[in-house]
Formats: sequence, structure tokens, C-alpha cells
Amino acid sequence: MNVRPERLDAAIAFAEELAEAARSVTRHYFRTPVAVDSKADESPVTVADRETEARLRELIARQFPDHGVIGEEHGSERPDAEFVWVLDPIDGTKAFITGNPLFGTLIALTRAGRSVLGVIDMPILGERWIGAEGRATELVDTAGRREVRSRTCPTLDAAVLQTTHPEMFAGQDAERFARLSRQVRMTRFGGDCFSYAQLAGGFIDLVVEAGLQPYDFMALLPVIEGSGGRATDWNGQALTLESGGHMLAAGDPALIAATSRYLKSS
Repeated sequence: MNVRPERLDAAIAFAEELAEAARSVTRHYFRTPVAVDSKADESPVTVADRETEARLRELIARQFPDHGVIGEEHGSERPDAEFVWVLDPIDGTKAFITGNPLFGTLIALTRAGRSVLGVIDMPILGERWIGAEGRATELVDTAGRREVRSRTCPTLDAAVLQTTHPEMFAGQDAERFARLSRQVRMTRFGGDCFSYAQLAGGFIDLVVEAGLQPYDFMALLPVIEGSGGRATDWNGQALTLESGGHMLAAGDPALIAATSRYLKSS
């Protein structure tokens, strides 16, 4: 699974180019009167989502024509390639269309279905988290470039739990989340991908979500793991391109087993 260091360096540099390209598009449309359409699942989409992803695909095709791409807005191309880029041009479209700056662009590079590189880019905040296989997660902002670490929190009763919105849980999922929420010190809502950046930076301890697609979580995995945390499904299993939409992220890996007991399906 290891990627040669020089090859990984080149991929990181290119991923940052992609993030800069995405920023130029999303910043152009942010807090402007863009039309909002509804997709088949009734989730919102705008010209900014579509144009951002199209631009990233164009750059990938030019730089790495043999790589695959999986994106939220424009589907899959060569998904069986050795290396596949997984893109979410605007994670948090509801935030974007309501003028909330807590949306981001997610960029992942996978090999054999597992993430080797992930970027969480917050274009309006001017913050970028970069995680890569075997390396410490870095935060790039106006202060420069530095490593970040998640925090120690071995027990649920001391943990801060976050999720984007309670409506992402239905039926038994809602019951399981509520059961977990009663065990932690504090539960917070909102954030989309920014929640995972908060976790990597040591400000919260758990993020639990459901109904996700690979483009929602593949970029998050190297960021979380490179900060010292761990991310799995609700049963404590590794996340890949083939995983379902249930995600559990913990800044302290010691929390995974305790949290999973409240969430797992069997």
C-alpha cells in the first residue's frame, strides 16, 4: 500500500494545486445569488459545485491521464485504476448557499480503494489540512505550515461529540446516536467537513455521521489518522471505497471501541 516518498510528495503538491483551483471558483460564487437545484436525493446543488468539480477533473486529466476520478457531481471515470482521485467540490452545500463559511472542498487520492492522501480545504477561512500516508497531518494557513495533533481523551464521559445535523440519523441510527450522546460530556451540531478538522486539531473528540458517500469521507481519513486519531465505520471496521455511509472518527483511538458499542448494528 505504501507510495514512494517522492511520488507522494508530487501528489501532495498537486493536491494543493487542486485546492487552490477550487478556492478560486467557490470564492467567486460565495454569497452571490446563485440558482439552487435539487438532485435526485433532494440535496441541493449549484453551479459552483459543478464548475469546481469540472475544473478539478480537467487538471487531473492533464497531469495524470491514467488516474481515475470519482466525484459527487460528475460521476466516475476509470474507478478501477490503480490511483483514483475522490472529489467533493463543496462539502456543505447547504452552508454555502446560506452564506455560512463552514463549507470545504475534499480531495483524496486512493490506491487499491484506500486513501493515501487527503485534503480538507476551507476556502473562506483560508485554512487547509493535509494528511498523507505515514506522515503527520499539517495545517496550512496565514500563519504558515505546521503539524497538528488530536487530543487525548480515553473516556466517553470527557468527550465532546459533534455531527453535522441530527436529521442525518433515522430509525435505529437515531436511537443509537441518542444513546451515545447521553454518554458524552457535550454534543454539538454543525460543521460538515470542518468537524473533522476540529478533531484533527485537538478541539473536539468524536464525530459520528451516517448517510455518507465515499466522496464525503475518503479525504478525511489521512487527515484524521495523521493527527493521531482513527476513523472507522460504526462497527469499528476500516473505511474504504466500498464502505457504507456510517462513519465514526475519534481523536483518541482508545475511544473507538467504547463508542462503537453504542453504535454498532450487532
